[in-house]
Amino acid sequence: MEKKFKKVEDYKRWRRHKRVRNRVVGTQERPRVCVFRSNQHIYAQLIDDETGRTLLSVSSLKMEAPAAKKAEAKAEKAEAKAEGKKGGKAAKADKPAKAEKGAASVGGKKTALAREVGRLLAEAAQAKGFKKVAFDRGGYLYHGRVAALATSAREHGLDF
Repeated sequence: MEKKFKKVEDYKRWRRHKRVRNRVVGTQERPRVCVFRSNQHIYAQLIDDETGRTLLSVSSLKMEAPAAKKAEAKAEKAEAKAEGKKGGKAAKADKPAKAEKGAASVGGKKTALAREVGRLLAEAAQAKGFKKVAFDRGGYLYHGRVAALATSAREHGLDF
């Protein structure tokens, strides 16, 4: 190993990322979209490699997942419905908990956050005048959250 890594997985990702970076280069006209994925969050940057500057940065740090918002709204509606009816309060009290549990497990909170980051990235990039970009997946497989971010950015107007 060229660098000291605590985990073999980190070393493998670093090698894949190095391989990707040999091919993908960002310019002033077509900056590179660099993706970093942690356990809880996802980050994306627009980078101009010619000058070594970060032009734009977006992350999921201060966001709340759209799936989580929907689950909360459903739980509130179910509680209001249960409070509105007088008969069978004990049976009605169990339903919001079940609905809340089901909605959270189906949603995919991290993937929804990645889609939101992709949308924000596309909107911010277009506001700064960037339409075409080069996508750098950062050594991660083009799957799951990374693919969701890329697809969402494409849907909202970025070309790569």
